[in-house]
Amino acid sequence: MDLTAALRAFARTIERGSMTGAADDLGVSQPAISKHLANLERHVQARLLERSPRHVRATSAGEALYEATRSGLAAIDAAMEGIRIETGAIEGSLRIHAQTCVGGKVIHPIVMGFQRDHPQVSVDLVLENRAIDLVYDNFDMAIRYSRPENQDVVIRRLGTVERLLCASPAFLDRVGGIARPEQLGDLPLITTAQVISPRKILTLVAGSEQHDIPVRPFIHTNDANVILNTLLDGHACGPIQTLFAREALKDGRLVRILPDYEVKSAEMVLAYPSVRFMRPVVRAFADRLVQDLRSVDGVACH
Repeated sequence: MDLTAALRAFARTIERGSMTGAADDLGVSQPAISKHLANLERHVQARLLERSPRHVRATSAGEALYEATRSGLAAIDAAMEGIRIETGAIEGSLRIHAQTCVGGKVIHPIVMGFQRDHPQVSVDLVLENRAIDLVYDNFDMAIRYSRPENQDVVIRRLGTVERLLCASPAFLDRVGGIARPEQLGDLPLITTAQVISPRKILTLVAGSEQHDIPVRPFIHTNDANVILNTLLDGHACGPIQTLFAREALKDGRLVRILPDYEVKSAEMVLAYPSVRFMRPVVRAFADRLVQDLRSVDGVACH
C-alpha cells in the first residue's frame, strides 16, 4: 500500500464529503479512491468513515487521523516543491478564485505576467461572485471584496478598491445636473450590493460628515461591466469602481458627479486555507500579486 497516497485520498474525501469529489480533485478514478480507503482502514484496523449513498463523513477515529495527518501531507507537498525551487524553477499548479469584476480586469493580467516569468506554472483561474469554501472547493487562494466567514483561513489585506459617482454627459444634460447628494434619491441609479444597504441607503462621506441617502435603484447588479455600460449609455448614474471608469473619465465619456463626496471603498483581501502549508508557488504568486497591485489605478494598497 502507498500510505501517502492513501492518506491523501482519505484527507480529500473528508474535505469534500464524497469519494467522487476526492477523485475529481486528485485526478484518479472513484474506485481507486475506494481502494485507498479500504487499504487504509485495514492498515489502521479501524473504521475511519461512515458511508451513505449521498455523503461520507469521518468517524471519531477518522477525525483524529485527519487532524493528525493533514498538516503532514501539506508539509510533504511544500517540501517536494521547495526542492524543485532550489533548482531555480517555480512550478506546479495554482488554483485561484476571484470575484468576477476584479478577476477579469486585474487578476488575469497579473496571472499572465506571472506565467511569462514561470512557464512551468499552470493556473486554474475561476471567476465568479458566489461565496466558496476554500478547502471544500479545493482552492489555493481567493481574492475577495469581503472576508470569508466561518472558515479556517488566513487573511492578508491587499488594499481598498476605490469607487466614484459617475454619469455620462448626456445623462447630466437630461436631468439638468446634480449639485446635491439628496438629488440621487430622485434619479435613476445603478447600484451593487457592496455600496447600498439592504434598506436602500447609499452612504457618502465628505470630510468628517457622513450622508445617508435613501435611493431607489433603477438597476441592481453584481457585474461591473453592466454598471459601466449602463452609465455610458446614459441610462442611469451611480457608483463605479475607479479601475473600470478611468478610461471613460479620461476621454470624457463619463463625468464624475458630486466630486466632494466619497463612496464607501471595498476592502480587497487575499485568503488562504489555514489547514495547508503555503506551497512555494502559492507564496510566489501572492508576493507578485501584492507587488503588481501597487501600480493599479483605483486600488489603494496598504
